[in-house]
Amino acid sequence: MNTILDFGVRLVIAIQGLGGWLKLPMEIFSFLGREEFFILLLPILYWCVDSRLGIRVGLILMMSTSLNDSFKLVFHGPRPYWYSREVQELASETSFGAPSGHSQSAISVWGMIAAVLRKRWGWVVAGLIIFFIGFSRLYLGVHFPHDVLLGWLIGGILLWLTVRFWDPVAEWARKLSLGRQVLAAFGASLVLIILPLIPYLWLKLTNWQPDPTWASFATDAVSLSGAFTSAGAVFGLLAGLAWLSRNGGFKTSGAWWILILRFLLGMVGVLVFYLGLDKLFGLITQVDESILGFVLRFVRYTFVGAWVSAGAPWVFIRLKLAGKEN
Repeated sequence: MNTILDFGVRLVIAIQGLGGWLKLPMEIFSFLGREEFFILLLPILYWCVDSRLGIRVGLILMMSTSLNDSFKLVFHGPRPYWYSREVQELASETSFGAPSGHSQSAISVWGMIAAVLRKRWGWVVAGLIIFFIGFSRLYLGVHFPHDVLLGWLIGGILLWLTVRFWDPVAEWARKLSLGRQVLAAFGASLVLIILPLIPYLWLKLTNWQPDPTWASFATDAVSLSGAFTSAGAVFGLLAGLAWLSRNGGFKTSGAWWILILRFLLGMVGVLVFYLGLDKLFGLITQVDESILGFVLRFVRYTFVGAWVSAGAPWVFIRLKLAGKEN
């Protein structure tokens, strides 16, 4: 394993040797694979472009995040600047390195957008973004080459499975009653918790300790918070979608000023649930890595997901900013 890490360090150092002028463009590409960017992208797609595309992007993103959390705990590997002081720390991360979450999310999300568009230019653009997001993680010193390749592999498999089975699963879900749809959504969210829970418990029960040379960097590495974030968001998205579909859905079409107003109004709601519940639940418990902390995190992101998929569209319809799809 050290041979692979040593080779990766040499390659990362060579890439960083291309010059400091690359730092800003690489940070921009890295941002295109960050959670904060997707928090902006998902509402834009779902509220203002195509709700079907938006829900596909939201769900594959959450599934990718959960899988990535699981594999990070399984491999529990360091990052280049943790492993070698020769690597410049151009970005800071506290989770394990393999596989690269940015690379995995990039191929999942941008690949899904290209798959829905079904245009050659869409695949070309998506391919370039996916490549440069992975390359940016090498340049910034936060991933080894095998981290990026593994992220692309897992993300690519997830993308293929999602595209392949989306229609039959959606058709099956449409035949269920509303109550069964919500129950199925909750079951799906539990799967996203169980996947990382298994390696998490193994690390805890075996009293695993990181290598002393990089232990100080891995402060948040063994964590389940991300699992409950993804699970809550998926439950909220799917439960909200089920309710909205039963009530006529909504149309994303509209004048440009209506689309902007939708986005701004909807994001106010996102911030209320995202930040407001964070403050409120922070008064109840200060410990994130606890059963109560996990439950509150799940509830918080359930509200965020439900607001995005159903709450905001309902408000848009009531304010005449959108019509029902029926």
